[in-house]
Amino acid sequence: MQFPESWLREFCNPPLTTQELAETLTMAGLEVEELAPVAPPFSKIVVGEIKEAVQHPNADRLRVCQVDVGGAAPLTIVCGAPNARPGIRVPCAQVGAELPPGDDGKPFLIKVGKLRGVESHGMLCSARELRLADDHGGLLELPLDAPLGQDIRQYLNLDDTLFTLKLTPNLAHALSVYGIAREVAALTGAPLKPLAFPVAPVGHADKLPVKVSAPDLCGRFSGRIVRNVNTQARTPQWMVERLARCGQRSVAPLVDISNYVMFELGRPSHIFDLDKIHGGLEVRWGRAGEQLKLLNGNTVTVDDKVGVIADAHAVESLAGIMGGDATAVSDTTKNIYIEAAFWWPKAIAGRSRRYNFSTDAGHRFERGVDPQLTVEHIERITELVVQICGTAETQCGPMDDQCVNLPQAQPVTLRVARAAKVIGMPLTQVQCVQALQRLGLDVTEGEGVLTVVPPSYRFDLLIEEDLIEEVARMVGYNQLPTTPPLAPITPKLPLESTRDPFAVRRQLAGLGYQETINFSFVEERWEHELAGNAQPIRLLNPIASQMSVMRSTLLGALLQVLKFNLDRKAERVRVFELGRVFLRDASVKSSDTTVEGFHQPMRVAGLAYGAALPLQWGSKEQGVDFFDVKGDVEALLAPLQAQFEPAEHPAMHPGRCARVRVAGREIGYVGELHPRWRQSWDLQQAPVLFELELDAVLQRPVPGFRPVAKHQSVQRDLAVVVAESVTHAQLMGAIEAALPATTLRGAVLFDVYRPKPLRAGEEAAVGALAQGEKSLAVRLTLGSDVATLTEAEIEAAVQAVVEQLAARTGAKLRA
Repeated sequence: MQFPESWLREFCNPPLTTQELAETLTMAGLEVEELAPVAPPFSKIVVGEIKEAVQHPNADRLRVCQVDVGGAAPLTIVCGAPNARPGIRVPCAQVGAELPPGDDGKPFLIKVGKLRGVESHGMLCSARELRLADDHGGLLELPLDAPLGQDIRQYLNLDDTLFTLKLTPNLAHALSVYGIAREVAALTGAPLKPLAFPVAPVGHADKLPVKVSAPDLCGRFSGRIVRNVNTQARTPQWMVERLARCGQRSVAPLVDISNYVMFELGRPSHIFDLDKIHGGLEVRWGRAGEQLKLLNGNTVTVDDKVGVIADAHAVESLAGIMGGDATAVSDTTKNIYIEAAFWWPKAIAGRSRRYNFSTDAGHRFERGVDPQLTVEHIERITELVVQICGTAETQCGPMDDQCVNLPQAQPVTLRVARAAKVIGMPLTQVQCVQALQRLGLDVTEGEGVLTVVPPSYRFDLLIEEDLIEEVARMVGYNQLPTTPPLAPITPKLPLESTRDPFAVRRQLAGLGYQETINFSFVEERWEHELAGNAQPIRLLNPIASQMSVMRSTLLGALLQVLKFNLDRKAERVRVFELGRVFLRDASVKSSDTTVEGFHQPMRVAGLAYGAALPLQWGSKEQGVDFFDVKGDVEALLAPLQAQFEPAEHPAMHPGRCARVRVAGREIGYVGELHPRWRQSWDLQQAPVLFELELDAVLQRPVPGFRPVAKHQSVQRDLAVVVAESVTHAQLMGAIEAALPATTLRGAVLFDVYRPKPLRAGEEAAVGALAQGEKSLAVRLTLGSDVATLTEAEIEAAVQAVVEQLAARTGAKLRA
């Protein structure tokens, strides 16, 4: 809600500065989001009248003007504006004037200058040069009664301030300047200007037949016919300026009047061209297939969930949202029908969003508008229509007011003791009564209990808590005492065997990954392709068609981030995300943190693309591969020991994908993107991805302390020949099973050898490895806490390893 301070002070003018007024409104719950001046600072610009404008002797597009600014003699000013002509009054910047800063941010100083040989003693200004509007079509023309020589800032009230309020949905009564003035009067005690609605004299007896067929849509419908209006009249400058300062541009006089009363009193209304209405009007719910061309040019199709106003031929308006083009007023309009109605908020809420637009009318009606003053507001509109568009033949018809289903105000009870307990400060009954009466509420007192029947404009007061909030606002939130909490606070310490998710984020950042945050709803195609999920969880009301299902994997969003960066010429991308995925699970029951039938675990996923290392002199550039990311996963899980085994995943390369296990539990996958999806995403290189269960990543073994070994350990190297299918995990498993942990201090694979393929007709050398075999070299570190190992003990340990390898993997010592 935007409005000028000067308009507010016409209704209620408290002895507060602009900043104090803004602070008062904010502390009462009407948050002032922004304060902005109407115009930037400038000086020595006054009202001037062009007395003479002759052609410049040396320029076709310039005129030499004689301008009267109320001084002893007129000023000679050279001007190139197309509308510079005798008889108009315009802003005139005198010599020494300082105009608002231009695009370069520097103020513009007016000096005596020569234009094509003619001296110019000032400058005539457009609205754009004064930074009042973007229009640069010519000089800003002022009314002919503008006093000559008066400072333009004073004449146009340019020292005014624009207030922008950020209102919560329950403050719909403050969606008008008068509504805010009512709040200011209650907060400050300053008098509120009473409203007067003079009744227009009736000049004819005609009424437009109106039938309200949907009482659940429209509770009250009021209207009046006004004949012989002049729609080509000009909207007064004061109204144009006030609308502009409310963020509304001037359109035409009748439209401007309707908008003006909406900002003034908070009631949207509509003015029909009476001669374009066929028969009468019917207020009803729409019918499937009916279409309407709106004032904004859009053509919409309605159904039985949308309210309409229709005549005998077609739908003419979306109820409470926007009028139709067919009955819109125009320059040829002569007779009009003014309508003001009460629309039930639930019947309007959400309807405009179905058509992808919003209106000021819909914004107000879906929050609630006073149902009691439709007739008075039509009288206000009529007064302005007669004043601005009236002619000698203008005649107003009688008021047609149909009340079919008005809301009934229910009394609300406030317990003083309850209010004191909720607000957290001692309150007396007198304080509560005064606070509510300042808001204009009718209060009935009992023994510690107050009963209020809300006025028609306070439709938000329904329960006791609403009245408690009003008391707190009037007493002042800044009056609440600062009291420490009374309950004992016991910090919840995390287990030593876990770490915080932020530690995971920091570690991944240290590995060169950047965090990204993505939506939990994704394209259905991603679920089919990347997760192999044939039945994803669908959204009932997706925010976009391409975000129709809940994700069961984080990989799709990471690929989307990769594509976004590659499209912007990024060469090396490493990103990760910690987020929730959504899986069907019938075993999950409903609770405070779960939804029945759905499992929502947290996962961590990462993606690496491009060079393995940033560009540097110390190493050759090479692309990131499976083992680079596998190393990152091992670093992330350390000191837990992860096992990797060949696996398949819908998103990953069939031969370059591994399942990750920790302590026998499967926790995720790591691998290259599947070539099929790499091609569909148009990627020059295969990114490497991983996705892990976050709860497993957060686990940390509690450190166990043991003394440093007093006896020297020994190392022995073994080279064994095994089948190509034997994995590193199988090899290490056999070694660890052969010896107790007190003897085996460590085992490291340090060499892998495979024979070269034989050429046609070539025979293998004696003792060479056969095709399908490989040689693995392992370094064993052996030791004892009791004594230094003897040669016999060392040989026995090595022999036990060899035997276990032979038994488990079929390994044999390499000759």
